[in-house]
Amino acid sequence: MDVIIVGAGIVGAACARALALAGFSVLVLDRGTTAGGTSSACEGNLLVSDKGPGHELVLAQFASRLWATTAADLSAELGDAFPSIEFERKGGLVVATTIDGAESLQAFAATQRGAGVDARVVDADELLELEPDLNPAVASGVFYPEDAQVQPTIATEALMASARKHGARLLENTEVTGGLFDDGGALIGVMTSRGPQRATRVLIAAGPWSGDVAHRIGLHLPVRPRRGELLVTTRMRHRIFHKVYDADYVGAVGSDDRALQTSSVVESTAGGTVLIGSSRQQVEFDSSLRVDVLTEVAAKALRLFPFLATAAVMRSYGGFRPFMPDHLPAIGEDPRMPGLWHASGHEGAGIGLSLATAELLRDLFLGRTPEVDPTPYSPARATLAPHLELAA
Repeated sequence: MDVIIVGAGIVGAACARALALAGFSVLVLDRGTTAGGTSSACEGNLLVSDKGPGHELVLAQFASRLWATTAADLSAELGDAFPSIEFERKGGLVVATTIDGAESLQAFAATQRGAGVDARVVDADELLELEPDLNPAVASGVFYPEDAQVQPTIATEALMASARKHGARLLENTEVTGGLFDDGGALIGVMTSRGPQRATRVLIAAGPWSGDVAHRIGLHLPVRPRRGELLVTTRMRHRIFHKVYDADYVGAVGSDDRALQTSSVVESTAGGTVLIGSSRQQVEFDSSLRVDVLTEVAAKALRLFPFLATAAVMRSYGGFRPFMPDHLPAIGEDPRMPGLWHASGHEGAGIGLSLATAELLRDLFLGRTPEVDPTPYSPARATLAPHLELAA
């Protein structure tokens, strides 16, 4: 076996597909089922709007170019089984509810335009043309036509189905319990609840659980879970046409604060429901329902779309995002253990960045130069080094 991938979420599925298509023999392991964790507990965002100039934006711009082609390829390849992953380049509309917020938002958009992002400042009249039901008190915003969305569970399952069609194997309900090593200390596989599994490389792509998997193999990886909560309305007439969020969301995404942060994020789905978020809070893996968080999320959404006051909420759900201390995913070989690779730490951007992560890793496995410089995402990077102590 060329590679074992630990994790059957969207990052693991995307990597499995890219590597299988490149001719590698691939085995995917997951302690649960495909898309059973973070990938089924999020909104499916493919965003450039929430990222300032820097390495994460570069990866997001690369991924943005990949998604439309991949969505069409999956539909053509898988046919009736997956006719659509609900890819829609609907565009993002970021709004400011205060004068100070408007100034900050426009300054942020200006830096993004310098990095090649299509960020268009819109006035009050243009806002209402884009979103007729938006609160007319919102006077300023920036429109990002490159922002898109997929249905994350379907997208993950489609990527995995494609990977399996091209030879990848999948073992669900299989837990990694330790590592297998040669006499020189190189990782040559993993011990699992189904016995040993051997491969030339082991790739950890287990989202917020990646730190636990690394610990079982014998290393410390500083991935921490960051919980987010969402509300889902019943189906209604389509009244929200873009991903609409308050500029506060950008600050929450980049924050290191462990305490609760909420911001207004509202969008419709292809099925006719409305997703309402968002929150961020570091509470380890506590999945308790937090009514106070959902109440705050709902109240902020009403500031953007007052008509939602009469909407019926069908359900709520929450999930854990893989947070890294320097706000960049770890993509590449671990400098401390030959044979160990990582594709983890994307936080709330994992759906969008999955395809770019997979292509970057595929090229590294093949020994060729990736389209995006892999150095900033390497587990050997300087900003991550202080956090990579050997496990006791």
